[in-house]
Amino acid sequence: MSHQLTAEAEKNRMDNTRFFMIWARLFSYLLLLVGVAIFAFVTIQPVTVLPRITLAPGYLLTNQNGERITSEALRGQIVLYNFTYSRCGEGCPQTSQVMAEVARRLQTVDSGDIPIHLITISVDSDYDTPEVLAAYARQLDAGQSGVAWDFLTGAENRVRWVVGGGFGVYYKQNDDHSIKLDPAFMLVDGSGLLRAEYRTAVPDVDVILRDINFLIEEAQNSDGPARFAYEAAHLFSCYPR
Repeated sequence: MSHQLTAEAEKNRMDNTRFFMIWARLFSYLLLLVGVAIFAFVTIQPVTVLPRITLAPGYLLTNQNGERITSEALRGQIVLYNFTYSRCGEGCPQTSQVMAEVARRLQTVDSGDIPIHLITISVDSDYDTPEVLAAYARQLDAGQSGVAWDFLTGAENRVRWVVGGGFGVYYKQNDDHSIKLDPAFMLVDGSGLLRAEYRTAVPDVDVILRDINFLIEEAQNSDGPARFAYEAAHLFSCYPR
């Protein structure tokens, strides 16, 4: 009987030792990974990154050409969003004019093989059909700069879920068909992560272009040793001021 108890005790001791060694090894790997990230951050080149705010909302909407556009189809692209409607007149935030300026200035940005896409989502689903949005796009010379720019619409409940629920942008339709809309622009990276918010009708276009360049550089350095420097920058919250 005592021999059996001794054998069981020895087995338990060996199991505990094995368990401890596994966790010690995992902890060592974690320390090594952190050490490599810190080394890369210090020795390669300190970099600035945009915060990974949250996952941008998924959607399936229709563009000005009647084509179905999904958020999944935009993976791998840097996407700048704004929210408006074609009947947005005097007193309404003219955010699409800002998008047109961004599109014009993006002609001088070298993004390499990283596509940049502009998306305008209409919050007036009843009026802004694809045909109406196509005319609105022509007024803004959308696409003339060579930068992809889609104007999206869809069922009212679907748009509200994306704009109000997903991006957190408030809007409300008034009885006179005008819409109270909080102006906002959202910058999303190729992984579908929201990386910057500009909650104003007149954001600094220089800042938007700077942030787009941050995302281009991060995407271009996502492979190889440089990626550790970027992960370290996220670890130490090296965000632009």
